[in-house]
Amino acid sequence: MSVKTNNIYGKIVISDKTIERFIANVAMDCYGIVEFSAKNIIDSVISFFACGKETKGVKVHSFGDRIFIDVAVIVKYGVSIKAVVEALKESVKYKVERFTGMIVDTINVKVTGVKS
Repeated sequence: MSVKTNNIYGKIVISDKTIERFIANVAMDCYGIVEFSAKNIIDSVISFFACGKETKGVKVHSFGDRIFIDVAVIVKYGVSIKAVVEALKESVKYKVERFTGMIVDTINVKVTGVKS
């Protein structure tokens, strides 16, 4: 799928993969995020063959003018997981909405591990 919108200049189409790469960059700028992790065995196999290495752990679904985001991360040892997740959600929501001009409906964050 992709996000589509129109303005006075014409039609704008942004692919889900583009949004996933953008989210990956935004998330890595958040304090306490160490790396992304594969959410399931299929993601593990894909990242093993480097087909989706830069977006491993990030999945975007779009429906109409709404964007649904799933992120799987590993956080830094010693930080407040709740605070890191809230900051991640806030940052991703704000920046994706500004980047796409669409509404971020849901951001699901799965913390799969802790790393020093």
